[in-house]
Amino acid sequence: MELGGRWGRSSNRRLVSETAELRQERRTGTQAEAADSSAVRARRFLLCLYLVGFLDLFGVSMVVPLLSLHIKSLGASPTVAGIVGSSYGILQLFSSTLVGCWSDVVGRRSSLLACILLSALGYLLLGAASNVFLFVLARVPAGIFKHTLSISRALLSDLVPEKERPLVIGHFNTASSVGFILGPVIGGYLTELEDGFYLTAFICFLVFILNAGLVWLFPWREAKPGSTEKGLLWRKTHMLLGRSHDTVQEAATSCRARASEKAAWPWVKVVLALQDMKNLLFSEMWDIFLVRLLMALAVMLYYSNFVLALEERFGLRPKVTGYLISYTSMLGAMTGLALGPILRLYKHNSQALLLHSSVLTCTLLLLYSLAPTIGAVVISSTLLSFSTAIGRTCITDLQLTVGGARASGTVIGVGQSVTAVGRIIAPLLSGIAQEVSPCGPPSLGAALALVAIFIMSLNKPHSNGDGNGKLKSE
Repeated sequence: MELGGRWGRSSNRRLVSETAELRQERRTGTQAEAADSSAVRARRFLLCLYLVGFLDLFGVSMVVPLLSLHIKSLGASPTVAGIVGSSYGILQLFSSTLVGCWSDVVGRRSSLLACILLSALGYLLLGAASNVFLFVLARVPAGIFKHTLSISRALLSDLVPEKERPLVIGHFNTASSVGFILGPVIGGYLTELEDGFYLTAFICFLVFILNAGLVWLFPWREAKPGSTEKGLLWRKTHMLLGRSHDTVQEAATSCRARASEKAAWPWVKVVLALQDMKNLLFSEMWDIFLVRLLMALAVMLYYSNFVLALEERFGLRPKVTGYLISYTSMLGAMTGLALGPILRLYKHNSQALLLHSSVLTCTLLLLYSLAPTIGAVVISSTLLSFSTAIGRTCITDLQLTVGGARASGTVIGVGQSVTAVGRIIAPLLSGIAQEVSPCGPPSLGAALALVAIFIMSLNKPHSNGDGNGKLKSE
């Protein structure tokens, strides 16, 4: 009996142990399946976000190259057309930071949807504009709310680990650039038709509506703010129905007051967040934004008289120059696919990669300015498409590293405002430099890039933790 009892107890222990092992294996298998499923959903989400970037620039690039021709057909003088073109950059200058901070407060989904739909409204109005006043009015919604790409980059920074962020942002830039390559081709074909500009603007409106539908169908995981509180208020109001009429009215008034306060709260948080950020942005991140401004000006000066300079220096026809621009644009789009190996080579040090890409950009701008043959121009333009694409990705990643992930929308918005300043200043500098020589604008760009390199060399590398806590909103 004793042996049988011991055998029975040891058998029971083995059964319990085997059962526990089976449960552990099942639990591990379930967790692995859940992890695989989550990874698949994350990849699908990233692909959808890449598609949003592609559609955004695809729609915009169908219309933007035709704007100067259309406003001229409406009877505007060159001066008026220049003022209208600058007004878009001025609106972007003031709205980029506000919209970026707003996306940090109210959430990416709401802000992204609002920006897409209001931009779509602007392009719909543009398709209906029959005079200069309506044309200017139609540019206002796009000038204020056309920040789809900035919010998408902020969303990417929320989703991916810090080491993968430059690579993912590079892929996003690639997808967007492909849209910018295809859009002008289709827009140029459509504008040859009767009322082609209006048709192109309406198709752009439809592309933005499609984009909004895609964002609406995203598998978002963000909680809907305020839904629980509204439910509690609804139940409390119903519980008061048994009380007096005056009490119910007082409760309803209180609910309305709290609701109006809640509606105003996001904008109050936006103002407070901007006030808290001001000192950090101008004390610890000034060098990053100054480098961004100088490098943006350098690249804009290079492109400002590209067609005219090649015609004056080498007698190159605008049609051939257009082929060269398309070629370099495709190379710039493909650069995002090569970011992975380059980042691994630099051990994910974005600041060192930014410094070296800026040195290469400065050298190539100088080579382009002094190029004796068209072959040297092609070589410098080819390499410039790589260096500038890498530099844009690195400066964005450096901003996010120092600024902090939770304030990513605001940080990217400030960066876009800095770029908007460059868009306003670059035409003036280009005109002055071009009075001296056709090589004046790119030569000035090389000088500005050299200043940016000097600033980066003087400042110590930004550590990952310096700014993270200071820009994070509670």
